[in-house]
Amino acid sequence: MAQRVLVVDDDRTVSDVVCRYLEHAGYQVDHVGDGAAALAAVARHPPHLVVLDLMLPVLDGLEVCRRLRERPDGVPIVMLTARGDEADRILGLQLGADDYLSKPFSPRELVLRVRSVLRRAGGEPVAPPEVLSDDGLEVQTGPRVARLHGRELTLTLREFDLLAHLMRHPARVFRRAELLDRVWGWSFGDQSTVTVHVRRLREKIEADPAHPRRIVTVWGVGYRYEPADA
Repeated sequence: MAQRVLVVDDDRTVSDVVCRYLEHAGYQVDHVGDGAAALAAVARHPPHLVVLDLMLPVLDGLEVCRRLRERPDGVPIVMLTARGDEADRILGLQLGADDYLSKPFSPRELVLRVRSVLRRAGGEPVAPPEVLSDDGLEVQTGPRVARLHGRELTLTLREFDLLAHLMRHPARVFRRAELLDRVWGWSFGDQSTVTVHVRRLREKIEADPAHPRRIVTVWGVGYRYEPADA
């Protein structure tokens, strides 16, 4: 059965092109043109992924993203933003969007981003399943479950992949460009995406996010995961 993608965009020209490319790629596509209709569509028939424009009538995309992240199913979200709207893009990532594209964008690239996010959401392995553990933090890459002192963490797809990658290489420093390449699969892109996801991860796994012990900043270089026994 084809995976369902909900496209939320009030620009009919853009949405027609996006829907056509996604349908050609084999997805079942639904389209709505405002934020309230998007929430109603998700509640009525939850999709496998939402392509969400930020500039929407009735209810803006950031509020839609926030409300979708309150749902227990964690539906993946790929945001569409206007070029130059860095503040909105960063806020969207902070609210839990899994990926983004700035307009104007290549429809083919959007299809690749959707495919990548859905592959990870569906649990298709990108590495052999393993269990990564450190000082009460456990990450199981097979079922994609993370726990801190026995409590299951609510992580987005990218947050989970970023945490697993860092824990898989303890004490190794990664530049933000390296993390974009290895976790997001981007050869180029806005490196603030990494910064936002690191900040969100720290809020979920650190005892004191302002003074992180696990994910450490190496100033002028990047980030590393510091194991407890280092």
